[in-house]
Amino acid sequence: MKAYPYMHKHPTSGQTTISEGMDLRDYFAAMFMQGEIQQKIHVDEFKIYAIRAYRMADLMMKQRKEVPNE
Repeated sequence: MKAYPYMHKHPTSGQTTISEGMDLRDYFAAMFMQGEIQQKIHVDEFKIYAIRAYRMADLMMKQRKEVPNE
């Protein structure tokens, strides 16, 4: 599943560009990581935060399948 798909029509050429957007899992991970790294951290901790971010994103993707749309 993708986050932020879009279609753009160039104003002068009329050419249409379509982008599927980024993976929803990557979006979830980025949002989680953004909140996590607001704290002062050392460069060595980035890998730990990245692992935690994708674990959280995986849980969010799983939860989306289990909870019906409202």
